[in-house]
Amino acid sequence: MIENPFQRFPTRVIQIGDLPMGGSYPIRVQSMTNTNTQDTKGTVSQAIRMIEAGCEYVRISTPGMKDVGNLKEIKKRIRAAGFSTPLIADVHFNPKIAEIAAIIVEKVRINPGNYVSGSRSQVSGSRIPASGVSVIASEAKQQHLASDRQYFDQLSSRLAPLLRVCKENGTAIRIGVNHGSLSERIKERYGNTPAGMVESAMEFARICEEHGFRNLVLSLKASNTRVMIQSNRLLVARMKAEKMDYPLHLGVTEAGAGEDGRLKSAVGIGSLLADGIGDTIRVSITEDPEHEIPVAYGILQATGVRITKTEYISCPTCARTLFDIQESIQKIKERTGHLTGLKIAVMGCIVNGPGEMADAHYGYVGAGRGKVNLYKGQTLVRKNVDESVAVEELIGLIKEGGDWREE
Repeated sequence: MIENPFQRFPTRVIQIGDLPMGGSYPIRVQSMTNTNTQDTKGTVSQAIRMIEAGCEYVRISTPGMKDVGNLKEIKKRIRAAGFSTPLIADVHFNPKIAEIAAIIVEKVRINPGNYVSGSRSQVSGSRIPASGVSVIASEAKQQHLASDRQYFDQLSSRLAPLLRVCKENGTAIRIGVNHGSLSERIKERYGNTPAGMVESAMEFARICEEHGFRNLVLSLKASNTRVMIQSNRLLVARMKAEKMDYPLHLGVTEAGAGEDGRLKSAVGIGSLLADGIGDTIRVSITEDPEHEIPVAYGILQATGVRITKTEYISCPTCARTLFDIQESIQKIKERTGHLTGLKIAVMGCIVNGPGEMADAHYGYVGAGRGKVNLYKGQTLVRKNVDESVAVEELIGLIKEGGDWREE
């Protein structure tokens, strides 16, 4: 197998139920239920469909006390059905809900912009003047620092009960910052910008560290792919500067439906995965959540960070192609689609074929009219094979190489 030359941002391993995240573990796929959480049967049924589609963490929207009160029964039924998939409570407004949920589920997600009320700075004019009398600037800076410390202490006090419960129960936390829900304090100082999103997440991460809590995941999401990408790149830079290494959850929030949602998710998530950034992903499309899972795995496969099916490299063909490449690749897919982890190249001719399929495990390359050359890696092993038997010859070569398995 060809090793991936791209380096993943090294993050700490955190435990979420019995499925770890971060470090060298595979990039995990998750999604969220969109049922009424008080509808036990509907939520459990949807969660099971998600799991059977390949969802590795199931997030459950938990907006109110009645919803969190039903989490225990939902979890009980999912476990009774034979599934140990970790559950995540998605909490926004009420800190008490997060504290109760943390006793029941394996992970809790909170949003800094909504979690803490009274977030506006108590000192007016919190931006430090760029010009003016130095004494006034100095006084403003002192007020600014005092306000920051006071705010930090208040936030720390409010977050402490949740951190204590999570420590006691081995529950992980995701600090989930959304571009559209930054606190007034952050927006006053940074504007509605990637820098503001990063600072919002870092404030909470620093508080967690002060309390000795590090079972933490961070995420910065936006519906604008450029904002989402820039924010996460900046967050990684800030974490490196402050010697933090928390796993990152990636997603383009409210990406839309159909092709639009899939393209935006591929651009946003895929760009960061190609940078080596990301430990878990959620594709947010306006469809039933089980439809998100194949898209997520497709993005992981396309970026080469988690191979879950056979990958095919094929050229668009040109006048140099002297055999029916479209028919050939269809036949090859039908015969080899179950061979997880293999990369097979089907190329029209030898002009670019061998070079463009450099990291393929096997190659099927046009050699002339109705003739095909077969490769194992970069080595030509069978020359001028007749097109009528070339697919069977390729299957034989895969079997000889020890890479075949029966369906």
